Amino acid sequence: MNIAIVGGGKFTARVLEQTLNELADHDNIHAKIMAVADPDPNAPGMALARELGRKTFQDPTELYEPQHEIELIIVLSPDTELLYDILATKPHHIRVMSYNTFQLFWHSINLEADKQRQRNRELEAILDGIQDFIVVINPDMTISQANKAFLEHMGYSRDEIVGRKCFEVFKKMNRQCQCDRENVICPLEEVIERRISGHRIFPRVNREGQVVYIEVAIHPIWDSQGNLSKFIEISRDVTKREKEDEEINRKLEELVEERTRELKKRQEELRHQDKMASLGKLAASVVHEINNPVSGMLNLILLMRRITEEGCLQERDLESFLRYLKLMETETRRVSRIASNLLSFSRESRLETSQINVNAVLEEVLFLNANFFKINHVQVVKELDPGLPDILGDGEQLKQVFMNLVSNAVEAMEDRGERILRVQTAPGTKTVSVLFEDSGCGISGNDTGKIFDPFFSTKSRGKGVGLGLSVAYGIIQQHCGDIEVHSAANEGTAIRITLPLTQPKEVYE
Repeated sequence: MNIAIVGGGKFTARVLEQTLNELADHDNIHAKIMAVADPDPNAPGMALARELGRKTFQDPTELYEPQHEIELIIVLSPDTELLYDILATKPHHIRVMSYNTFQLFWHSINLEADKQRQRNRELEAILDGIQDFIVVINPDMTISQANKAFLEHMGYSRDEIVGRKCFEVFKKMNRQCQCDRENVICPLEEVIERRISGHRIFPRVNREGQVVYIEVAIHPIWDSQGNLSKFIEISRDVTKREKEDEEINRKLEELVEERTRELKKRQEELRHQDKMASLGKLAASVVHEINNPVSGMLNLILLMRRITEEGCLQERDLESFLRYLKLMETETRRVSRIASNLLSFSRESRLETSQINVNAVLEEVLFLNANFFKINHVQVVKELDPGLPDILGDGEQLKQVFMNLVSNAVEAMEDRGERILRVQTAPGTKTVSVLFEDSGCGISGNDTGKIFDPFFSTKSRGKGVGLGLSVAYGIIQQHCGDIEVHSAANEGTAIRITLPLTQPKEVYE
């Protein structure tokens, strides 16, 4: 609707000043003051109309011309004759509002506006009395209100933030871009997406460039159509609390680091003590294992020497000497075997790696022991996976491991009626596994955890020195593999070896 005002007094100027911009800013009010008419061209209303770019006329009848498209004339002059003249001369399509009628509406509108302004002042006073920081944000992210606590804490005046984008104020003054979407999740967007109030703690930069930690609760306000009307952000400064938490965390980290250093130092001390204890145990075991055959050989030598010194040797003495020499040979070989196993156990040689097929190594070991199996009536069941991938390893050392395990399995089945040795291979995820399962006497639960200890053996005296499995364990560990034992007394033993397909570079360089 195009409106014209007749009368250019102070009342007209006040109406123009108060309503013109408000009408233009409301999309749902299609009305606009187009012109003002008054005989005095210097009247306040006329002057303001020209300043605002509106048309001015000294003769009200000029408003009737079609090109102005005036639809409503408001008479803002108390002159009743002027009102009657307009009513008598206006075209039928132009409506007229009298001075008294408009004044009634105007006072009613201003009364409601005064009430609204009073309510706003009261609300502002209430908000300013709250110590928490309160900010009202429009859906377009512009700030429409902020209480005194927020302004004082952040170091801004009300005029500096009202109408500005929230991210400009919260992140950096005069920042002309959106929040960093890759690094900062906008809490307002979270509230819109979830359609419920949000709560977060995050840093903000105040006007002095200082980082402060703010605990924020954001409440969305929805209108009757379900559209977002405003955000109410209530926050408080928790910088002191956060700083205290950071200091506590820092002290805890220092305590943990100090305690870790102490534990490492203690661990090194315990490791050294363990090494010394192991060395003492190893020395005692070596002395014990070697002393027995040496003592036996010494006794036989002294016996042979005494018989020789007594005089003429009889034929039965020569037979005894041969038996003594055979025993001495057996004990000498035992000492040699102890020394050889001990050397293998203690040396730290690097792997001589190459691409090897574990099935081929096992076939060779089983072939070399074929007669051993036959003599001991052992049935070998082979379940070698034909698709087993090659691995990077030391074939000779792995052969030694397999030989030890095969030998132990056969000896464990000496007194058993059914003697079955099952050898199985299978691929894994970047690994291969080898299983040796026998039907032997098994290992009791108390001894299972000791079988890899040096010089520990469940075999009868003189049949083992207790280094075979220790050597095997060391070789598998050197291959970055794993060896597991599952056994129970009188239920046989299963030993599974798992080997990686490749080796770390430092293992063989």
